[in-house]
This record gives sequence, C-alpha cells and structure tokens, in this order.
Amino acid sequence: MGVSAAQRGSLEVVTLAGADRPPGLSEALGGVGVRYADAAELAAALPGAPVLFVWDFRSDALRSAWSAAGDLRWVHAASAGVDPLLFDELLASDVVLTNSRGVFDEPIAEYVLALVLAFAKDLPATVRWQGQRRWRHRETERVTGARALVVGTGPIGRAIGRRLRAAGLRVAGAGRTARPDDPDLGTVHAGAELPAALGAADYVVLAAPLTEQTRGLIDAAMLAAMKPTARLVNVGRGPLVVIDDLVAALAAGRIAGAALDVFPDEPLPADSPLWTMPQVIVSPHMSGDVVGWREELVDLFADNLQRWRHDQPLRNVVDKARGYVTGASS
Repeated sequence: MGVSAAQRGSLEVVTLAGADRPPGLSEALGGVGVRYADAAELAAALPGAPVLFVWDFRSDALRSAWSAAGDLRWVHAASAGVDPLLFDELLASDVVLTNSRGVFDEPIAEYVLALVLAFAKDLPATVRWQGQRRWRHRETERVTGARALVVGTGPIGRAIGRRLRAAGLRVAGAGRTARPDDPDLGTVHAGAELPAALGAADYVVLAAPLTEQTRGLIDAAMLAAMKPTARLVNVGRGPLVVIDDLVAALAAGRIAGAALDVFPDEPLPADSPLWTMPQVIVSPHMSGDVVGWREELVDLFADNLQRWRHDQPLRNVVDKARGYVTGASS
C-alpha cells in the first residue's frame, strides 16, 4: 500500500471518535499507538498518519479534513455502511477503504424477524392495551406462507432472507442483477422489475446501501405499487425512503404499516408524525447493536491492522466505485 517498513514499525493509528470511544482499543492493538481526534481535531491529527479508524461512523469529518490526509493509505469504518466516506476525493485516491461487514448481519436479521412477527401478531397494540388495562381480543396473522421482498442482496440482505425463510416466509430479493434461483433470496428481481415485485410482497424489507441510484428509491410511486395490506421495514439507510411520501401513504391507508430503524435525520425530530402513528414502529438506529457489538468492531479492526502490517489481504475491502464490499468477510 505504499507504506515503508519504518512507518509500519512506528505506527500510530488516528481514531475519529467523540466522547464514545472504542472499548479496549489500545490493548487490542498491542504496541501500536492510538491518537484520538474528534471532528474538529481530525485535520490536525492526520498529517503523517497512514491509517484512520473511523469509529464515529456517522461523521463526515474526513471530507472536510481531506487536504491534511496526504499520508493516508487505509481507512477502516466501524460500520457496514460507508456512504459518509464515499466523497469524490477519496474515491479518486489510492486509499483503501474497509468496513465492518459481518458484525451486524445476523443481529439485523433477527431484528427484522422480530418486526415481522410484531406486525403479524399485533404486539404493539397488545402493549398499548395492556398499558390501558383494556382486554381486547383480536385475530392475528400467520407469517408462514407470507411473502417478503428483501431489497438489497449484500450480506445483511442475505442474512435477512435466510432468517425469514427459516420462519416460513416466501422470500424474494431485489438487486442490481436478476437471478432466478438465489440460495438465500430465491428469485432476485432487477431494478426495472421492482414495482411488480413490490406488489406481490406482504413485507418489504430495505437493506440496500445508500448510493445515487438508491437515494429516494421508495417514493410515492413505489409505495403505490405495494399492497394496502403490506408493511415496509427499513434497516438499511434512512434516505432510501422519501419520508413525506411514506407519511402520506400511511395516513391514507395505502400501506398497512412501517417499521423504521433509520431516518434521513437522526434523531428523528420530535415533531415527526411518525412518532404517533399507531401502525408505525420507530426505533433509534439500533437493529444491529447487540451486547458486545463494540468489542466485535474493535476485534475486527485489530485483526485487519495485523494483516495490514504484514502485507496480507485485508478483510472487507470496499469497491469504492460501487460502495459495496468485494471478497469474503472473514
């Protein structure tokens, strides 16, 4: 990667982090030094640094500090999504970008299954009625045989597909390339087929990365293509959905519900109507965050740093032109 043996031997890793810092990072890295910088300090910390660990993965501070990043050779993100890092200057550079693929796949898949079950079994209403001490008997829905469309065929989408299939749902996928018999997602529909695929689904799960092609993907037209009994689940990126269009569709009963873990603006503004819509489940960007997830992120970076120092292939190298990971995750 164009870094001398002397640089590797006296390495100090710059870590972009605010008050929330990665647990046990110095211990995990052994004799490698760690220099912490928040967004305001990053430009001053970057000169001479070949490695940046982006712990504050929602920050776009590297874009502003890029003029000071002349020695940078590798950036690792403590997240699966890397859209804040895909700015023009980094894309045009020879800096290698890796992410934390693999840490969040199964936890997010479990979360999606929980949301599907919550909708089918009307659990939000049960909790509301319990709080009011009201006895309201209802009939619920089966998930066995229901149809789910997973939009996004990366590792998280695949984990979701496997989990939903194991629960008895009939799963299809949507991605860049159509395939008739995917082992995890069954039939995968290409972009032009998305409206028809949406119309067949009882649950539409968004697990796609944020790119220029996917920004605003679910708009009024796509929501109109869904069944009025369908639910939308977004665990991908907030800007995949045009929120005003979603609110209008929910208010008009054009779809039956939505479960949203990500939003264009986070935290979700207090005046958003999504907070009080009874058919909506709001969660604070937590679908992949299980006990021990921070330690897993540190361990993954530490392993990659060892590989980098010994000129071994890195895990989770991102194809910067397309915004997704190439090769295996482990």
